[in-house]
Amino acid sequence: MPVNSDLQFDALIPAQMAAKAEQIGVKKAHLNPVSMFVLAVLAGAFIALGAIFSTTVVAGAGEALPYGVTRLLAGVVFSLGLILVIIGGAELFTGNNLIAMAWASGRVTTRALLRSWTIVYAGNFVGAAATAMLVCLGGTQRFGGGAFGITALGIAHAKLELGFGQAVALGILCNALVCLAVWLSYSARTTTDRILAIVFPISAFVAAGFEHSVANMYFVPLGLFIAALDPGFVAGHDLGLSAQALSWSGFVLRNLLPVTIGNVIGGTLLVGAVYWFVYLRRRSRA
Repeated sequence: MPVNSDLQFDALIPAQMAAKAEQIGVKKAHLNPVSMFVLAVLAGAFIALGAIFSTTVVAGAGEALPYGVTRLLAGVVFSLGLILVIIGGAELFTGNNLIAMAWASGRVTTRALLRSWTIVYAGNFVGAAATAMLVCLGGTQRFGGGAFGITALGIAHAKLELGFGQAVALGILCNALVCLAVWLSYSARTTTDRILAIVFPISAFVAAGFEHSVANMYFVPLGLFIAALDPGFVAGHDLGLSAQALSWSGFVLRNLLPVTIGNVIGGTLLVGAVYWFVYLRRRSRA
């Protein structure tokens, strides 16, 4: 039986991955704005689905399992979000920080880069927050005898207690790992390769407690929606939550803004800029 010599099963090497990242960045930056927004809404929802899975798995587990094991489980199942984004096809702001590689090569203008990031960021917020609203309206917070809701509120509250500089630092570390997951997926030849490339970096950032802006677009709004739409649930549990902390202004100024700044630094500088410098800078000057 003849063998197709065009079939390739070896993973791409880093130089080839850099060229692929550049090509993908050009395509992403010049995507139709409407399609870009719709795919960004999908990505926000996909990340939210991973967050729902993660919250469900760890709800009530703290009493039975060591901290590290609980965090590991949370991270492994949260990987569902980026798997859906990469395999299903969607536009995620944090992963799209790698478009900076195409920008550094002069193949994407500053205007196109910022336009892409803005549209995708807005779409991610819509998708993640809308999913949070559906979860709340579905009464999911009361599942497991309230374990899901208690965990969700605790996560939201903890995120709003971070200091500005701390949130920036945790955002840097997070998106370095997220963009490394996306970077590794560029080496893949098969769907299985892509999934395996994604799981470990994403599990690591969640287990370590790093901060992801798009995930927080689900986690914190869910806490806010529960507090606003189901006050009886909050009143019925001694959660020790500060009403002042659980606010939209607190979310934007004390978490989303610094985490986003950190995510951009981690993705563009610690991953994109480094690999561009090593593999693409000479070619861009040629």
